[in-house]
Amino acid sequence: MSIEITKVTAHIGARIAGVDIAKPLDEETVTALREALNVHKALVFDEVNLDDEGQQAFARHFGDLTTAHPTVPAVDGVPNVLPVDSEQGSANHWHTDVTFVLNPPQASTLRSITLPPYGGETLIASSAAAYRSLPEPLRQLADTLWAEHTNDYDYAVPAEDIDEERAAQRARFTSIKYRTAHPVVRVHPLTGERGLFIGGFAQRIVGLSVGESRTLLDLLQSYVIRPEHILRHRWSPNQLVLFDNRITQHYAVDNYDRQARRLHRVTVAGDVPVGVEGKESYSVEGDASHYTSVAA
Repeated sequence: MSIEITKVTAHIGARIAGVDIAKPLDEETVTALREALNVHKALVFDEVNLDDEGQQAFARHFGDLTTAHPTVPAVDGVPNVLPVDSEQGSANHWHTDVTFVLNPPQASTLRSITLPPYGGETLIASSAAAYRSLPEPLRQLADTLWAEHTNDYDYAVPAEDIDEERAAQRARFTSIKYRTAHPVVRVHPLTGERGLFIGGFAQRIVGLSVGESRTLLDLLQSYVIRPEHILRHRWSPNQLVLFDNRITQHYAVDNYDRQARRLHRVTVAGDVPVGVEGKESYSVEGDASHYTSVAA
């Protein structure tokens, strides 16, 4: 099997051809895909011909699966698959998946199910490119910082849009409250790259006030979301996107006039983040052992 890897942007993204991910993959192919993921951070597969079972089988090549989410229900009868459905709101907020737990997923897969006729792109940003672009004094500061991540707020629905249904969804999302302290600069366990590990769930810098934290987090986040650091993925039918959740952020663009949009997400269990000084993240509140194992 000859894998073709076509770079999509300078800093993030590659399109993969020459491999049928609906079939069991040999060790050599998995190694090649892992290396491509390490380099490009996000991989796009076209015409994948997968169902939920096939998506899970593909994701398992990279490690144990998490359940769908710590608090949000899975697809009926498929406990490892999360429906990312416009009927449940849109995650039009920059974030890294489930960083409010101690060991967030190492990788996420998204598969197109129902697509609107226009809009609905997914933006994926390289937090490694963001870190490299920081001015040296700001980089040195970021290396020393820790941030508390929490699910105890709604990251998807503006307050003015909250109705009874949305309020119920918010209550479900925060039915178990989590707070975890992570290094602002995470060292990738496979590549040694440093990346800004922040995003929407990062709500406060340890040791700073809420106002001070917001100012500093917004400044660092501005480097993550620079256009040159972003892959803007326009979905097509039967596509799967695999991205490294340890060194990216993503954003679902709400530009499709509330038409139907549905993706299915399967995530791979991750390790506990480690900062520049070798210190691991630590949990402040909430037990996520029902959601994920810890990757070695």
